[in-house]
Amino acid sequence: MSASHFSFKQFTIQQELCAMKVGTDGVLLGAWADVKSTSQRVNGSTSQRVNGSTDGAASGKWSLLQLSRVATEVEHSSTSILDVGTGTGLIALMAAQRNPEAHVVALDIDADAVQQAKENVNASPFAERITVVQGDFRTFSSEEGEGARFDTILCNPPYFERALRCPDDARTLARHNDTLSLEELAQHAATMLLEGGTLAVILPFERRGDMIAECATFGLSLIRETHVRTLPGKAPKRVLLEFGKGVAMGEMGRMGEMGKMGEMEGAEVLTIEEEAGVPTPEFRALLKDFYLKF
Repeated sequence: MSASHFSFKQFTIQQELCAMKVGTDGVLLGAWADVKSTSQRVNGSTSQRVNGSTDGAASGKWSLLQLSRVATEVEHSSTSILDVGTGTGLIALMAAQRNPEAHVVALDIDADAVQQAKENVNASPFAERITVVQGDFRTFSSEEGEGARFDTILCNPPYFERALRCPDDARTLARHNDTLSLEELAQHAATMLLEGGTLAVILPFERRGDMIAECATFGLSLIRETHVRTLPGKAPKRVLLEFGKGVAMGEMGRMGEMGKMGEMEGAEVLTIEEEAGVPTPEFRALLKDFYLKF
């Protein structure tokens, strides 16, 4: 997925300006996360399974007060979603496609990524419902204590905290925890979420325990997770986690027994390929609305 552009069924991602290109992690999170409003979750179910009004062209940096108003204006009439570290805008676009009533704020600290995301959003059918913003999530709240409130926060966070640094500064920003740690992600998400709202992330599997612990510290309970493995019989490489604010912890939030392959007993598992080059039926089902080949 490293070409200059990547075409999906309803939009195309240009990515020549972005340090981090379209990848399986972002696609999985965009298709898996619950993007319903908090009211829909109350009236419906929060246990979704694996197969289950602002101008997007707005330029310049938005003030925190403006961002707060964006979420407030849509809170009672539609779903408010925040995509943290939007990059190309992929996850924001997927969320907007999946929920036609959603307004999405796509946030990134990197100027080139913001420019690229704006171009992708403006070329999509969802431009009127996605606002691309340059800013730092760690300061993304109102000094008056009236920070924006969201139904859903999505994040494919930097995760090479212990890895060698990349020589490219933009790639380092996108891939390392230097600019946004899991603790900071959990802390600020808890502040920005509506009661009953959710935070959804995808991480290397070995960071599962770290993320659950950080979220618990700030009152976010694990309500859903999926372990992702590349092939049958392989240990999971990634984990999709969904946390709720003001909701009871699900069974997956309890640090239970690990199976032989490193999977939590009773956890949902998504296998990407049956064998090399052959996607599994569940992977196809998850991405059928996005991938052209599915």
